[in-house]
Amino acid sequence: MEDALQAALGTALLRPTGHMGGGCISQGQSYDTDRGRVFVKCNSQLEARRMFEGEMASLEAILKTEMIKVPKPIKVIDLPGGSTVFVMEHLEMRDVNRAVIMTNFSSLSQNFSATSLKSCKGQGQTEVQFVDQFGFHTVTCCGYLPQVNDWQSDWVSFFARQRIQPQMDMIEKKSGDKEARELWAQLQLKIPGLFCDVEIVPALLHGDLWGGNVAEDDSGPIIFDPASFYGHSEYELAIAGMFGGFTSSFYSAYHSKIPRAAGFEKRLKLYQLFHYMNHWNHFGSGYRGSSLNIMRNLVK
Repeated sequence: MEDALQAALGTALLRPTGHMGGGCISQGQSYDTDRGRVFVKCNSQLEARRMFEGEMASLEAILKTEMIKVPKPIKVIDLPGGSTVFVMEHLEMRDVNRAVIMTNFSSLSQNFSATSLKSCKGQGQTEVQFVDQFGFHTVTCCGYLPQVNDWQSDWVSFFARQRIQPQMDMIEKKSGDKEARELWAQLQLKIPGLFCDVEIVPALLHGDLWGGNVAEDDSGPIIFDPASFYGHSEYELAIAGMFGGFTSSFYSAYHSKIPRAAGFEKRLKLYQLFHYMNHWNHFGSGYRGSSLNIMRNLVK
């Protein structure tokens, strides 16, 4: 693998540094090269290129905001033997002071909630245009499962059809879970009522902002492993409160920038439903109970 990686990067030097990383989806390690230190994520699943290309596009979008630090993406490479790697800038990261990162990230969310921007290069200049729809210009993956990001003008339709429905379809295909199907049929009718009198402006989201995807270095907070799209700013807080999550200062800092709107708690549960169902589809029925409990509570 390393010979092929060295050739693809066009570097005479490719020396492992001993820095290792990874999670339940991909593994990675750092290398010294002619042009500096890089971090290389590796995955051998069939959908690895799609997953890494979505992550690269997400990092590029966040990087353009110049509002919070992310690793600079370099290249997605297919290697002999069926593996795909994603090469990015190596950052010296440590566990984060989560109150600090939320102050920075809430500023990012505030700016994109107010004037959500999409940048693209054109004739040597950066053209900036307003984003007035929900979605993203390419597929991104939360875990290794793809997210449908087709542009839509209505957030409620986008979330129901392009976030929960694909998860429900996978559950139906794998297990034919009757109770899940019946609860989802009821919940679809309730969802519009959770958004009464709520103004939703497309915001650029990280998309998977849990405690394992944030860190810091000497310059401040860092976020990584994004699954970005333009969506409701509140969506970002859903997985932040799961799996250990962030402290109350996380939410306090956020809501000092974007005040809590009426009905926030129920919408937060609705957004968490996506992540529990996504975990159900990734890791099995251990997440079934949490998914069904949220649906039961929301349909009352």
